[in-house]
Amino acid sequence: MPKTGTLKQTSLVLIALIAWLAVLVQIISATKGLVADGRSLIFGVINTLSYFTILTNLLLAIVTTACFLRGDADTLLTRPSTQSAVALYIFVVGLIYTLLLRATWSPTGLNAVLDTALHDVTPVLYVLYWLLFVPKGTLRWSLPLYWLVYPLLYVAYCILRGALTGFYPYHFADVTLLGYPRALLNTAFLLLGFWVLGMVLVAIDRLLARSRSASTKA
Repeated sequence: MPKTGTLKQTSLVLIALIAWLAVLVQIISATKGLVADGRSLIFGVINTLSYFTILTNLLLAIVTTACFLRGDADTLLTRPSTQSAVALYIFVVGLIYTLLLRATWSPTGLNAVLDTALHDVTPVLYVLYWLLFVPKGTLRWSLPLYWLVYPLLYVAYCILRGALTGFYPYHFADVTLLGYPRALLNTAFLLLGFWVLGMVLVAIDRLLARSRSASTKA
């Protein structure tokens, strides 16, 4: 296997292992605490999976695993458009956590390790992987609109589940605290941010494609 191919596969294994391990340990740790407080096992798992960070890292783990196992196949999980969408989502995870959430708590011990893995390590490693190894030049300008489906469904789930249980994973969508108008406005701004960053990602994809094409011809 070419040297670049080996490095790509090694990167995929490393990222997948970190993501799988961090997600699984987080689910076990959080669920254990909720069960100790009298909640059911199923509630604990569902509650932990209700966080965008956990869901996105799980999606990242699935996609990187699929790319490692079937990287040469043209499947939904291995296409550049899917890998690029994951790059957008995990970048937003790191960005929002750094700008809005990091200062709100100070985890220690295992929680600190998991916090770093899920919010810092996987975003940085996966974005680097995307820049270096995901084929460039295939992304269309219309794709960022389609990429909004995932965060839109997530916010809809949060609001619906919150209406039924009173639990909201993130304060920006907390209808109890903010009311529906403010929560929906926050959602609109969030989706706009996803779209803008998605357009930037497509622009970077095209610039890198031109740069690599020029380097090949030189």
